[in-house]
Amino acid sequence: CLHCEPTGEFAHPAEPRPDHLTELTNAVPERNADLGLAVDPDADRLALVDERGRFVLEELTQVVAADFVWRHREGPFVTNLSSSRAIEDVAARHDQPVHRSAVGEINVVQRMKEVDAVLGGEGNGGVILPDLHHGRDALAGTALILQHLARQPSGRSLGDLHDDLPHYAMAKENVPLPDVAPDRLLSGLADRYDGEDHSTLDGLKIDFDESWVHMRPSNTEPILRVYTEAPTEGKAQALADRFRGELRELVEALEVA
Repeated sequence: CLHCEPTGEFAHPAEPRPDHLTELTNAVPERNADLGLAVDPDADRLALVDERGRFVLEELTQVVAADFVWRHREGPFVTNLSSSRAIEDVAARHDQPVHRSAVGEINVVQRMKEVDAVLGGEGNGGVILPDLHHGRDALAGTALILQHLARQPSGRSLGDLHDDLPHYAMAKENVPLPDVAPDRLLSGLADRYDGEDHSTLDGLKIDFDESWVHMRPSNTEPILRVYTEAPTEGKAQALADRFRGELRELVEALEVA
């Protein structure tokens, strides 16, 4: 156990990200451990490290948990619009439905109750197991992951499970919103991409064959957040740059008008 003395001080920056968890990624292979687990200060986000010291992206925590649950029971899964489409890929393997909600734990939980979901979560490492309670819970996520590993054939590791999952890359950008209403801006962009599969449940999300972009106004700053996902980091960043550029063009046009 690393930093398990209750000193009242968190040993590293709170977000369980790869650059904050280098001590853990080094310790797992050094100590010949089967896996590493890390949580944030309020233990509602779970990050995983495999036996080789590889950080498993937080986006995949809920996917690994869902893969286990669907092997033993059927039922819907709920996550937000900004989470990886890897969950749909794994759901297709089990022939199970996935529902999307607006960003925010409360929105995920509301949708879970509406569709009677067996599991839910968010791409920040949050897992919601309604059999226990309707809230993100890293300990519940840990229990599901450990059960999944315990029931694997001999020799199958977290790294093997991780390698079997679909893998995507994400990019995140911001666009300033000086004097333009975000709804007006996104409405104009929705009209431009009317022929594509898109959702206006929470800002604007456009799904392409191999990628997607989600644009939504920040709740705390005058900016639009732009999230993208694609098969490679380069393609994800290129998509984010493309839509950041299109949004800036629309902002300028609307300001002139």
